[in-house]
Amino acid sequence: MIMKNTLAVFENYKIRRIYDEKEEKWYFSIVDIIQVLLQQSDYQAARNYWKVLKNRLKKEGSQSVTKCNRLKLEAADGKKYLTDVASPETLLRIIQSVPSPKAEPIKLWLAKVGYERMQEIADPERSLNRARENWEKQGRSQKWIQQRMLGQETRNKLTDYWKDHDITEEDEFAILTNIIHQEWSDISVKDHKKLKGLKTQNLRDHMTEAELIFTALAELSTRQIAESTQATGMSENKMAGKRGGGVAKKARQELEKKTKKKVISNENYLPKDKKKKRIGKQ
Repeated sequence: MIMKNTLAVFENYKIRRIYDEKEEKWYFSIVDIIQVLLQQSDYQAARNYWKVLKNRLKKEGSQSVTKCNRLKLEAADGKKYLTDVASPETLLRIIQSVPSPKAEPIKLWLAKVGYERMQEIADPERSLNRARENWEKQGRSQKWIQQRMLGQETRNKLTDYWKDHDITEEDEFAILTNIIHQEWSDISVKDHKKLKGLKTQNLRDHMTEAELIFTALAELSTRQIAESTQATGMSENKMAGKRGGGVAKKARQELEKKTKKKVISNENYLPKDKKKKRIGKQ
């Protein structure tokens, strides 16, 4: 079962969600939805509210609670924890139990998110256009956007290879990705995000043009090496990842030698107010 973690935004609230490709269905963090309904900035308070509500619904024999799942979602500390999640259909029932002026808006939002995903499945170009529009709004150059999208295509071809060669768990994808990244850049994904001041944000969305190019080269090399050796399973794909990352590492070192400039950068595209807060904490 392949699942993809992403963030969605409702007003100023970030809502964690995970897409189950097998079921073709989104699952949303229930606590994050509760935060919206309560207009509560304190995560722990929303968590406690859901705990009480869940127990009450169980006693009442509500089927909505039995249909909730527990899946790993990334928390504010960057680690993944088992979290109560539910499909939009189940969430609509839970929302009815929370008195809130945000009930109707969040219901419409959930329906809209589900519909957009169905459109994207039928026409993948919609998803690409949506991403391009978002990057343009965030001030990315056309050159950066082109490189980001080319890099994503390279990434998708690699993950497709993994899926077909006994790499199925999300944790395994993360391990292999980190091996490739560490090999070409001499820094882990986690430390690279830390260097840029990122938390839940996607690292690739905050890479420089050079970082995107070398990431793509490392993943392209990894896939081609894996294909040439018919790498299957974690052990063989780890070896392919190290060799592929090594190809990009040599190119990076050569460029740095010629330009006297490091490729790995602390640059990011965070909003200016967040950058100021980050600088103030240093």
